[in-house]
Amino acid sequence: MNILTNIIIAIVALLHLYFLYFEMFAWETKGPKIFRQFPKNLFTPTKALAANQGLYNGFLAAGLIWTFFITNPTWKSNIALFFLGCVAVAGIYGALTASKKIFFVQALPALIGILLVLIK
Repeated sequence: MNILTNIIIAIVALLHLYFLYFEMFAWETKGPKIFRQFPKNLFTPTKALAANQGLYNGFLAAGLIWTFFITNPTWKSNIALFFLGCVAVAGIYGALTASKKIFFVQALPALIGILLVLIK
């Protein structure tokens, strides 16, 4: 894969590491500042749910980071496509069900990464 593809994969992985941190460790402190439309009293009761989401985001980041250690070009592309596809589907679902902004933050970078892997 070329440098631009690796950069996009790294960006998507870093975003998901941030989501892991935010949802697992900063949900009650940073959450009310980011999600101002939610009542503040919802953050404590939903802490475990957010942490679960954060864990899944960590798995996505781990899969994307894994691609940097795969030497076989076919496997590297396949693993990158799988994890970028998971991120894209999650981002599209989030955009349809929660906030359109999720498409641009999560799905679009993953879709760009998929395109770059496919046209390599």
